[in-house]
Amino acid sequence: GLTVLHPACCDVLNWGFDGADEVNAQRWLIKGRGGAMLQEKILAARCREYVIIVDESKLVKTLGSTCPVPVEVIPEALAVAERGLLGLGATSIKLRDGVARDRCVPIITQAGNLILDVEFSTVSSSLERDIKAIVGVVENGMFIGYASEVLIATSQGVRSMR
Repeated sequence: GLTVLHPACCDVLNWGFDGADEVNAQRWLIKGRGGAMLQEKILAARCREYVIIVDESKLVKTLGSTCPVPVEVIPEALAVAERGLLGLGATSIKLRDGVARDRCVPIITQAGNLILDVEFSTVSSSLERDIKAIVGVVENGMFIGYASEVLIATSQGVRSMR
């Protein structure tokens, strides 16, 4: 009973929903372990209400404590982006790879870019913006200020965080 709209049909969507890899008490998110952070952020930016649905294992006190921040980078800018991320305090940077035909190859996004999985000792409210300011970075998996509500599945039922 749902109508699927073409992305170009409208500027603003009344609501959208998605999952997340990590959620903190401020409803800041890390998303993109599936490699689609650019498309997910475009959706989030278009929604008046953006609802995140997770189970309680995704709740963290400190963002970045259970998963790295995914960063989508244009291949030609890989070295530039790595230097910029180190300048922001990255403690670990790993090129995300997978297996194809029995060999290890980099994961390529829909747009033909690479994904770096980056760990930081602290995540500040400006980190999302600071990462995007690095030359060659297309997008990152920090979603600060996008989630209007988080629905959390627990053993006692579903609770809402607004």
